[in-house]
Amino acid sequence: MTTAALSQLTEAIKSGNRKQATALTSQAISAGTPAREILDAMVAAMDEVGRRFKCNEIFVPEMLIAARAMKEALALLEPVLVKAGIRPTHTAVIGTVQGDLHDIGKNLVAMMWKGANFNVIDLGSNVAPDKFVAAAREHQANVVGLSALLTTTMPAMKTTIDAIHAAGLNQIKVVIGGAPITQAFADEIGADGYAAEAASAVEVARKLVAA
Repeated sequence: MTTAALSQLTEAIKSGNRKQATALTSQAISAGTPAREILDAMVAAMDEVGRRFKCNEIFVPEMLIAARAMKEALALLEPVLVKAGIRPTHTAVIGTVQGDLHDIGKNLVAMMWKGANFNVIDLGSNVAPDKFVAAAREHQANVVGLSALLTTTMPAMKTTIDAIHAAGLNQIKVVIGGAPITQAFADEIGADGYAAEAASAVEVARKLVAA
């Protein structure tokens, strides 16, 4: 598949055109395009989506439809990646903390992390600290993402971080986020990173695993 065709795939994901994104991914696979090149075109799309979001050129709905296009295209590519022995370098566990049922922001971060080629284990919402610990240990996570939308559930973030440290998983980097969360709160409870929104979550996670 030509460079121009891969650029079309990037553009299809950026615009959230799921039909075109999956069709172009199928064509690239059929044409024998190296899986890494197809993946790179996808990741480039989500990087640009994240940049546009941070610059207020697009907003949450546009980011969501791009992430969904990426998700569907990546689902087609994943068996090819596995066959080629290409796996995500880093693993992230993510969930909304205990007592909090909100998941839209968490879902968006999960999709953006997957779009950045992280292996993402999504535990859902209302996740107890011990479940985060168990999942982080089982999947040998590099990053744990904690989300909260309610001020009343913010203390559960500290409880979870304390549980991770008590389990001896000090090598794992913890990123927190959600509407009421601030950098000051992240510092206060010992989180390694704070993300104001999904695009920042990708940057923060990349920096933490590279450190």
